[in-house]
Amino acid sequence: MLLVVAAAMIADGRVLVQQRPQGSALAGLWEFPGGKIEPGERPEPALARELDEELGIAVDPAALVPLTFASEPLADRQLVLLLYRIDAWQGTPEPRQASALRWADMATLRSLPMPPADMPFLAVLEPLLD
Repeated sequence: MLLVVAAAMIADGRVLVQQRPQGSALAGLWEFPGGKIEPGERPEPALARELDEELGIAVDPAALVPLTFASEPLADRQLVLLLYRIDAWQGTPEPRQASALRWADMATLRSLPMPPADMPFLAVLEPLLD
């Protein structure tokens, strides 16, 4: 099993998504920022660490709000993706490991190509972005 955490960073009725870089798996697709949980790491500190590495922002792990999860089969294991809501952070997000960042409303999210594991999150996010 591969445990991954992701952030729904919500501001002004939009959520931040990042584009996977060329040369990576699922290159060009848009996803919620986050990453793998390291062995022995708890999900919330893992997400705070990943957001610092990927976006250059600081978040308080205690302020993360669990929203939902998704499960998707991979070639040799099962991906379990935990989505957390984040309403406050320090710093301005920048694409340190992504091709681009984008603040997207619900209509834009529905039009973006996304990895299969991220797609179930749209129904959960819809009432939060109205």
